[in-house]
Amino acid sequence: MAEPIRDTLLRQLETAWALTRYHLEGLTTEECLRRPARVGLHVQRDADGHWCAEWPEHEGYNLGPASIAWLTWHLGFWWSMVLNHSFGDATLVREKVYWPGTADEVREGISRLHDGWRAEVERLSDEDLRSTERTRWPLQGKPFGDIVAWVNLELMKNAAEIGYARFVLAV
Repeated sequence: MAEPIRDTLLRQLETAWALTRYHLEGLTTEECLRRPARVGLHVQRDADGHWCAEWPEHEGYNLGPASIAWLTWHLGFWWSMVLNHSFGDATLVREKVYWPGTADEVREGISRLHDGWRAEVERLSDEDLRSTERTRWPLQGKPFGDIVAWVNLELMKNAAEIGYARFVLAV
């Protein structure tokens, strides 16, 4: 009997999650808010005290490197969006996803997203993963298994970016 696709996707998630946890461990708020260059995506406080992320108009290299605050915001953004649009009421928008404000809150928030996502994926059958019923964001018309695989890839990419930024800031 073949192993369920869900189990393979969950193992991939845990590999990406292990790298993410490694790079978030010991992360400080100061590191988050340091900019690795004079230009690059970052977060700013709005008039209400929320930490809002800048949104790029393009993805060219001349944007400069993002701050860890922005990278961790981005991770929280896409994971919140995919959770809300796949398993919630599909009403969350980018402008309502804020950076939490401290490294401790980043770790807590990202851990909650991981735990919530994992719990939802664990409930899915291979039939659910082949279905397009839950596929609303960031893609449409694809099997939901493609979204689960995308989450794994996006998490691994964000973990690598955060790790690289920490190496750059460390020296």
